[in-house]
Amino acid sequence: RKYGHALPTFVAQKEGIIESHLHTIRDKLRTLIPFDGYGALFYRDFEYPQGLRSAKHPVEVLYFRGDAGLLSAPAVSVVGARKASKEGILRAKKIAHLLVKKGYVVMSGLAEGIDAAAHHQAINSGGRTVAVIGTSLNESYPKSNTALQEQISRDFLLVSQVPLYLSSVRDYRQNRLFFPERNKTMSALSSATVIVEASDTSGTLIQARAAVEQGRKLFILKACFERGLTWPAKFLAKVAIKVSDIEEIFAQLPPGIPQ
Repeated sequence: RKYGHALPTFVAQKEGIIESHLHTIRDKLRTLIPFDGYGALFYRDFEYPQGLRSAKHPVEVLYFRGDAGLLSAPAVSVVGARKASKEGILRAKKIAHLLVKKGYVVMSGLAEGIDAAAHHQAINSGGRTVAVIGTSLNESYPKSNTALQEQISRDFLLVSQVPLYLSSVRDYRQNRLFFPERNKTMSALSSATVIVEASDTSGTLIQARAAVEQGRKLFILKACFERGLTWPAKFLAKVAIKVSDIEEIFAQLPPGIPQ
């Protein structure tokens, strides 16, 4: 912000970071990254997602592997609990399947539970999916989703706002702060967020709050209101929409793009 969202090279020069230091970091990155194909979108790039640009605190650099063109397609985030119930998993799969059939990209955070179910079902239904992760591109969390992460980066799109070099020199306690920021970014990249299942202390609620602040649609499945939780009513009192049928979601969204 200090330099008007200038490119990193310009900022480095203004901050007195010498060129030899930049070369040192570049050499370090070559040892960190086990793959060749990746890229980055900067705030002032033409291709930088407009939804993210208009967010309250947009990230300066969005790193990616895969088809960045998917960021231009209508996307809906399907998110929820890591320790999801069987019913929650089934609901996430049904929603992802129907979103695909309507031409939407299914976006999620590649966590266990609801997120993984949504990604898998989008792929199995012949659709497109985007994973917004809370680690740098060269890491995977949880490890059980490593193969899924590779598949998404190869066939669809994997994005992260976590700087590769910075995260490599920090410990996990500092890096875990990127996970809630990931949810804010995911909300900004989506036309809407659908919460399938979440507890009163779930990180999913960070995305719910971000959706409200960013003016995005926020849908909460009816089942969430039937579990004795306090958060669904709080968001319903704001702008959230209680959903008992997925057609209620489609009625509130811009049309998807058939593949």
